[in-house]
Amino acid sequence: MSEDIKKDACEEQAEEMEEVKEEKKAEKSEKKKKEKKDKKDEKIKELEEALEKEKESRLRLMAEYDNYRKRTSAEKLSIYDDATAKAIEEILPMADSITLALQNMKDAPEEFKKGIELVGAQLKASLDKLKVEAFCEVGDNFDPNIHNAVAKIESEDFEENKISAVFQKGYKIGDKIIRHAMVQVANCD
Repeated sequence: MSEDIKKDACEEQAEEMEEVKEEKKAEKSEKKKKEKKDKKDEKIKELEEALEKEKESRLRLMAEYDNYRKRTSAEKLSIYDDATAKAIEEILPMADSITLALQNMKDAPEEFKKGIELVGAQLKASLDKLKVEAFCEVGDNFDPNIHNAVAKIESEDFEENKISAVFQKGYKIGDKIIRHAMVQVANCD
């Protein structure tokens, strides 16, 4: 019997050892699975970070392009306004002459007056199409940014720093001054 007991004990020991081996295999397998999962999770995290960086890069690129588009559009408008201002600057002496002719036609024949008025209306229409505005009227407030004061008077007819006479109209396109108005200012220091 002792041999049977020894045999049974050996078999039990062998079974236990087999179970331990199986457990160790299972642990190794579990450990490998966990390592693989950790590696996958790490790789996913790296890819998500790379994707976020790429998204941010694309957003910045889109913003830069939008800013570039806006800037070039504004530059184009500015170039157009500058070119128009330069051309109009050459035409302004003719506009001044037509204005003077209209003011001094008291004794002129009616046909002559109509002709000058027609030319003046055409010039005004052309300036309006180009978005060129004349500015400065008697009674306006004096602004040194847009008016050129060539004379001053003391007068009870006008308030302080009011334009009392306009010698030459000013012209502008939007906020861009083509020519400053030449004026006389009342009651200024």
